[in-house]
Amino acid sequence: MRIILASASPRRRELLKQIGLSFEVIVSPANEETALPMVWERARELARRKAGAVFGSLPGDGDVLVIGADTLVAVEGRILGKPVDEESAVEMLELLSGRTHQVYTGVALMHRDSSGRTEEKTFYEVTQVSFYSMSRQEILAYAATGDPLDKAGAYGIQGLCARYIEKIEGDYNNVVGLPVGRLYQEAKEWLI
Repeated sequence: MRIILASASPRRRELLKQIGLSFEVIVSPANEETALPMVWERARELARRKAGAVFGSLPGDGDVLVIGADTLVAVEGRILGKPVDEESAVEMLELLSGRTHQVYTGVALMHRDSSGRTEEKTFYEVTQVSFYSMSRQEILAYAATGDPLDKAGAYGIQGLCARYIEKIEGDYNNVVGLPVGRLYQEAKEWLI
């Protein structure tokens, strides 16, 4: 079966490799704007759009699974996407410092078997992440590394920012960008 990750995220690539999947990457051209009110709805819908844009561009033959994902961070009712620059990264990190926030990852799986039958599954995972308080100097130094700029909520739990993580409740891989345990369980019937 052809497995396609509809994402440019290097972290998602690493997570899929970690669970032993052989796949290719086709970056989705999907529009990432949405006005849905609930964070989990937004994450799930954006994942579905990403997977759907790639799935719809493929030839109509052969066994294929397309994986789309979108990760959003929410703190005290505010949704944080990726910062646009260092200044917005600093603002996001100030919001997260000393607080607990939620990381939502929506996942869409679109499958077509060799007979042409299609199926779709969408779900989301949420993980609670608590930050230690960060000084202004720590926030500025971390933002200056550039690491926060391509990550929802302006941090990567798997990198330098790990020093500020007090605890998590839920799936660690979800915070990295893809709940691969749940993904595998949802897709297992197609993968085995």
